[in-house]
Amino acid sequence: KELGLELVISDMQFDSIITAVKEGSADFGLAGMTITDERKEEVDFSISYASGVQSIIVKEGSPITTVDDLYAEGAAYKVGVQLGTTGDIYATDDFGEELVTQYTNGNEAVVALLGGDIDCVIIDNEPAKAFVEKNEGLVILETSYADEDYAACFAKDNGALKDAVDAAIAAIQCSFLGSS
Repeated sequence: KELGLELVISDMQFDSIITAVKEGSADFGLAGMTITDERKEEVDFSISYASGVQSIIVKEGSPITTVDDLYAEGAAYKVGVQLGTTGDIYATDDFGEELVTQYTNGNEAVVALLGGDIDCVIIDNEPAKAFVEKNEGLVILETSYADEDYAACFAKDNGALKDAVDAAIAAIQCSFLGSS
């Protein structure tokens, strides 16, 4: 609305967004995407529009009570993540591929947690809250796994749209901050 353009939403798997933007089948990606150095090699990012938190979901009574438990000496907890997310990237770096199971979406990871296939799920806080609300016996740890900034991504040759979106985000943020 701020840009005077029509928004057409294409629902796709998270790990397909950057490819769609790079190949031109999407003008930009907007899905709680975190700015990372690896992603910057593939696409350009807008200014940040929100801050996010990677949370950890466990079953009630789990021996995992803080993030530190995942790093404890001798710990070998099985971690579920959504493929291609920063939760996936960070957990794979921190715990190794042998302890991280990638799922197509967060719901599949939560089903695996409920079924006992994994010990926890690392996922953005907003979806985490929705999964816990809908599934009895799950809790979110009080300590976050990672804090991050979300931004829209653009093809490297689409600077004009990126600049326009940056200006729109800034205008909306100023308007919002001015109304508090």
